[in-house]
Amino acid sequence: METCWGASFFGVLGREWQQSSQRNCYKEYLNMLWRDTAVFWYNKSRKKRRNRLMDYGYLMEEAMKARKMAYAPYSQFQVGAALLCTDGSVYTGCNVENASYGAANCAERTAFFKAVSEGKRSFRAIAVAGGKKDAVDLEPCPPCGICRQVMEEFCSPDFVIVLGKNEADYQMYTLREIFPLPFGE
Repeated sequence: METCWGASFFGVLGREWQQSSQRNCYKEYLNMLWRDTAVFWYNKSRKKRRNRLMDYGYLMEEAMKARKMAYAPYSQFQVGAALLCTDGSVYTGCNVENASYGAANCAERTAFFKAVSEGKRSFRAIAVAGGKKDAVDLEPCPPCGICRQVMEEFCSPDFVIVLGKNEADYQMYTLREIFPLPFGE
């Protein structure tokens, strides 16, 4: 096959365009471009997903984004969480307060319930970011007892909890370190 696509692609569409072989060549060229582009983006997304499995800074970043969605009119303390599943997917959650304090929900549980409601049952890590509403500097925000118990229900003792101030300044703990005596064990 000749380089007929070059002339067609760059707009030199004379009489040759009327010939079916020229149109077919152009179609093949477009299909090739589409296929190569699709493969590139597919591989890029797979690489990104694979990197998430090891990059806790990325997880902290996602928790910080989720924090901005928090509904905290009573405490003005916004918390975001990003839950990493073993397949590389990430579910985020934020705290949702209520005038009846017992009806409030923490960011960690929001992320867990979101993931579980979509069929996920295997988790690798969670990052938590918290601070006052307009705070520039965040503070480490360890999970409450109820959230730790929810983590115990779905996670192994080596499940990683990432607590920090930003995507570069964080500490990692295992579930067993922060919850040594879980209920129901």
